[in-house]
Amino acid sequence: MTAELDDRSVLGRALRILYAFGIEDQAVGLSELTRRTGLPKATVHRICGDLVAARLLTTSAAGYRLGRGLFELGMRAAAERTLLELAMPFMQDLFTRTGETVHLAVLDGDEVVYVGKVGGHRQAPAPSRVGGRMPLYCTGIGKALLAYSDRGTIDRILSGPLIRRTPRTLVVPGLLHTQLQNVREQGVAYEYEESAIGVVCVAAPILGTDDRPLAALSITGPATRFQPDKHAPSARAAAAGVASILARRAQLSA
Repeated sequence: MTAELDDRSVLGRALRILYAFGIEDQAVGLSELTRRTGLPKATVHRICGDLVAARLLTTSAAGYRLGRGLFELGMRAAAERTLLELAMPFMQDLFTRTGETVHLAVLDGDEVVYVGKVGGHRQAPAPSRVGGRMPLYCTGIGKALLAYSDRGTIDRILSGPLIRRTPRTLVVPGLLHTQLQNVREQGVAYEYEESAIGVVCVAAPILGTDDRPLAALSITGPATRFQPDKHAPSARAAAAGVASILARRAQLSA
């Protein structure tokens, strides 16, 4: 969530409750939702009842869970759905070639949001899941997106705060600027255990006709066996393939 919600409106309070659910949550009780949102308990209880009626939440003895209605709304996000449908053959091909986890992600505010993932039983224990968010500055796929963003976005992200997630996380703005310049020169971004120990990846941006990032693809594997540089050409080619199809579609619909 990148903007403050207006708690004076019913919608603002309802959204604050929905956003209070974390990616790892199975069920959240009323008291915990009250603590997370800072709203009065009676207000949380009343709005949760409305959200249950709208199928945006479900309730059980363990507490509240996000409901199927939210999933259905998410699936109606046509742009991302079309992007995933077009990218999936390329993602499947990358997975077949490498046997490693393949991600599709988009830029949302100051974070990367994963919208697609293909992996098998050999996949690295990457801290990512569809719908999940990660920082831009310490993930390969995030750096692929950030490198092609406008100067204002780059300066804002690199001005911090830059949290050190592992001993290998780069938190020096000058070094990150150099990395992003290398990404623009090579067309790929690398990550070497910067967001999670034991995880490395190579990522390539899916660029629009204005050379701004529409999304990015990454191949992620364990540091013990995966060599990101060897798969850079495949990542670049897949991202360029998706970009080409998106450009043709845009021309046809113009």
